[in-house]
Amino acid sequence: MFVELHMIQNFAPANLNRDDTNNPKDAEFGGVRRARISSQCLKRAIRTAPIFAQTTGVDTGIRTRWVARLLAEELKKRGQDAAQAEQVAQAFAAAYAGKMDNAQKDRTSVLLYLSRQEIERFTQALIERWAVLTSGPEKQVKEALDGLVKQLIKETKERTSAPDIALFGRMLADKPELSLDAACQVAHAISTHRISMDMDFFTAVDDLQERDETGAGMMGYTGFNSATFYRYARIDWEQLVKNLNDERDLARRTVEGFLRAAIVAVPSGKQNSFAAQNPPSFLLGVVRNDGMSWSLANAFERPVSAFRDSGYVRPSIEALDTYWAQLARTFPQNLNAVAALNLEPGVALVHLGAYVKPDLEQWIEALLAPLA
Repeated sequence: MFVELHMIQNFAPANLNRDDTNNPKDAEFGGVRRARISSQCLKRAIRTAPIFAQTTGVDTGIRTRWVARLLAEELKKRGQDAAQAEQVAQAFAAAYAGKMDNAQKDRTSVLLYLSRQEIERFTQALIERWAVLTSGPEKQVKEALDGLVKQLIKETKERTSAPDIALFGRMLADKPELSLDAACQVAHAISTHRISMDMDFFTAVDDLQERDETGAGMMGYTGFNSATFYRYARIDWEQLVKNLNDERDLARRTVEGFLRAAIVAVPSGKQNSFAAQNPPSFLLGVVRNDGMSWSLANAFERPVSAFRDSGYVRPSIEALDTYWAQLARTFPQNLNAVAALNLEPGVALVHLGAYVKPDLEQWIEALLAPLA
């Protein structure tokens, strides 16, 4: 069973996701340049949105290279000596991650993605072995750490207690046994139309500059664009349940949290300069049992055009509606639920109109019902 989310979302001038030149990311699709927001950027916005943890009822995971620092703080909170806590935490981090950073020995060479429950388990396990780890001979300490790491890896192999880790997975090349297959796929958001880059020349005034002194205190350029995006994501329900150790109720709350967070989460890039806090204009959710997955991005392979007084949102929704009907006529489907939510006035949904829900709560409930 798969849960699919399709969104049409228009952003006012913004620079939500920058490339290495500080300009908005883009890509070529259908022979023209498109605005783009990377999947990594979207996933972070979703997992850090407060509504995600509120809905799941579970703290989100922590992704960090400073595991030693984190564990040392936890050990000190439980009354352990500060110097010993830092020493034990660093030794454990090295044994668990397999490799530390060459430049800074107290952080791991790669990001680790851990749930709060895993961090608490690590801390308690270290305290239980405190005497050996702090005063035992070097060989005994190494044996204790290696044994502990093997035990903890076995306890968490192919499962997690953090909904965001269950959705987005984790991968460590040096320790494949710590990896977890993601239950969710998130596409790069791309504009439904051709895009061109705009540049803003800005200046800043020095408040203490004398009246007879001329010139700006600072000046520069920043890139931005405005675009209507198509966003797509897919959740593998069975993989999600497996990742959450068969806790189906938590898996259902995780799907709900993902849907709610995906709708409200907006990337944070340069928002202080542009404040592009724009909600989606159209939502389409699908729950299917046929093993297929339909990204509807090819509805926009031929870029939509902004007709007089129409903008890009309306023709984008209509193109998606038409393309859905073409696929539905061609390929057989085993659908559990289809739900649409349209916030754009004047759009004629010829094919998806029968699935339109009156509000967000009914839209979400229609998609969650098959998961019961």
